[in-house]
Amino acid sequence: MQPIVTIRDLCKSFAGVRALHNAQFELMPGEVHALMGENGAGKSTLMKVLAGVYRKDAGEVLFDGQPVDIASPRAAQALGIGIIHQELNLMNHLSAAQNIFIGREPLGVLGLFIDEEAMRAETQRIFDRMNLRLDPRTPVGELTVAKQQMVEIAKALSFDSRVLIMDEPTAALNNEEVSDLFRIIGQLKAQGVAVVYISHKMDELKRVADRVTVMRDGQYIATVPMDQTPMGSLIAMMVGRQLTEVENEFPDTAGNEVVLEARGICRGAMVRNASFVLRRGEILGFAGLMGAGRTELARAVFGADRIDAGEVFVRGRKVSIRSPEDAVAHGIGYLSEDRKHFGLATGLDVETNIALPNMKRFLSMGAFIDQAAIGAAGERYVKQLRIKTPSVHQQVRLLSGGNQQKIVIAKWLLRDCGVLFFDEPTRGIDVGAKAEIYRLLHELAAQGKAIVIISSELPEILRMSHRVLVMCEGRINGELPGREATQEKIMQLATQREAPVAAA
Repeated sequence: MQPIVTIRDLCKSFAGVRALHNAQFELMPGEVHALMGENGAGKSTLMKVLAGVYRKDAGEVLFDGQPVDIASPRAAQALGIGIIHQELNLMNHLSAAQNIFIGREPLGVLGLFIDEEAMRAETQRIFDRMNLRLDPRTPVGELTVAKQQMVEIAKALSFDSRVLIMDEPTAALNNEEVSDLFRIIGQLKAQGVAVVYISHKMDELKRVADRVTVMRDGQYIATVPMDQTPMGSLIAMMVGRQLTEVENEFPDTAGNEVVLEARGICRGAMVRNASFVLRRGEILGFAGLMGAGRTELARAVFGADRIDAGEVFVRGRKVSIRSPEDAVAHGIGYLSEDRKHFGLATGLDVETNIALPNMKRFLSMGAFIDQAAIGAAGERYVKQLRIKTPSVHQQVRLLSGGNQQKIVIAKWLLRDCGVLFFDEPTRGIDVGAKAEIYRLLHELAAQGKAIVIISSELPEILRMSHRVLVMCEGRINGELPGREATQEKIMQLATQREAPVAAA
C-alpha cells in the first residue's frame, strides 16, 4: 500500500531559530499515527507545514506519491488535509455553525445570500454524528473550552478530509467526550481516513494509535509500532534522558496557618454555597467532572467573576475582592486554563510577559521603565524554569505551548504571591515539562506557598494533592486526605448529585 503522505528531510526555521531539521514522516491510509515528543520537539510545526500554515524552507512533501507544494491552508484543504490546532482558533462573536462553515457558507437559490437554515442543518448533522448536544446558533464565546474544542473538531470533520491532523484534541475533554472522539476516529479509520494524533497522554495513545513517530529537538528519532513498544522506551526516545519522579510525601499541614478561606460562595447555578480553607504550605486539589464548577469557583474567589453571595478571608481578615487587581493586591495569583487568551500577551516578548503583573517595581523615578532590571528578571526565570527560548527578547507566540505555560508561572513567581491557583497547569505539556512543573510546585509548597490545583487528570490530582476537594454541579461534595484519595472515591463524590455535607 502506498503512503498517503511522505515527508522527507523537511527543514523550517523561525527568526533564525531552527524548529525542524531533516524531519521525516510517513502516513498510511486508514491508520492512526501518533506523533510524540517534548514541547519544542517540532511536532506541531511539522504538521502545520503539512496543513499549509507554514511554508517549508527545504525538503519535500509527497501526497499520494506526488510532490506537492502546500502554500496555504486552503491548498491543504483542497488536497483533503484538515487540522485541529492545539490552541483554539475560533471567532467568539460568531455562532458554532458560522465558525464551522466560515468562508464556504451555503448560498440560497439566487446565490446572493447565505442559507442560514441549510448551514445550521448541516452543522446539526455533524453534531449528531459526534453525539454532541449543542445548538448550532450558540455564539462560540459563550461556550466552555471543552465545547469550543468540540466545535474545532466538528469544523475539521465538515471537510471530506482524507488526512485529519489532531493536535492535543482531548486537552479540554472529559472521559465521556474522549470516548466519543475515539468512536469518531474509529469510524474515520474504517472509511480509510488517515489520522495524525499528537498527544502527551500515554494512555490515550495506547488506545487509539497504530504507529508512533518520535521527534526530539526538531529531528526525527524513530517510528515504531505502538502496541509493541513499552512506554518507558518511548519516553526515553522523547526526552533523551531519564526522568526523576517526584515523590508525594503528603506532609501534615493540618496545623498550618489558614491563608485563604472562602465561605458560602455563590455565582449563578455554577457555584452554589461553596466553602473551603487553604493552608500555608499545602497543595489543595480541586477534582470533578467537566462543568462541576471548579474553574468558576476559582475565578469567583480571584475576582474575575462577580459573586452573588459569600465571603473571602485572607489570613483571617475579611477582604473585598471585586477584580483580579484586588486579588493580586492581597497576594493571590491565578494561572488560567486558557493561557493564550487570559495568561499571555503573545505579541510581546518573554521578559515583558514575565514583568507585566510587576511593572510598578520596575519603574525608575516613578515614571521610567528600568529595562535592564526587566531583562535580568526574565533571564533569572528563564534559567530557573528551563524555558526554551533563544533569548528573553523572543516573542512568546513563537514558543511552544509548554514554554508558554512556564512563562505564565514565572510572572506569578516574580510577583511573589502567597496563594496560587493553577487551573489545568500541565494542559498540553509533555512528560518532561510535567515532571519539572510538579517538582516546582512541591518546592513552592515547601517554601510556604499555598497552592490550589484544578485538574481534569485524576492521576495528577492524586499525585500532587495534600487534600482533595471534589465538586459536583457547583457544590463541594466532599474532602479526601491525599493519603486516602483514590480515583474510585473521587469519582463517587464527583457523580453524587446530592452532597451529604459541604466541606469546609
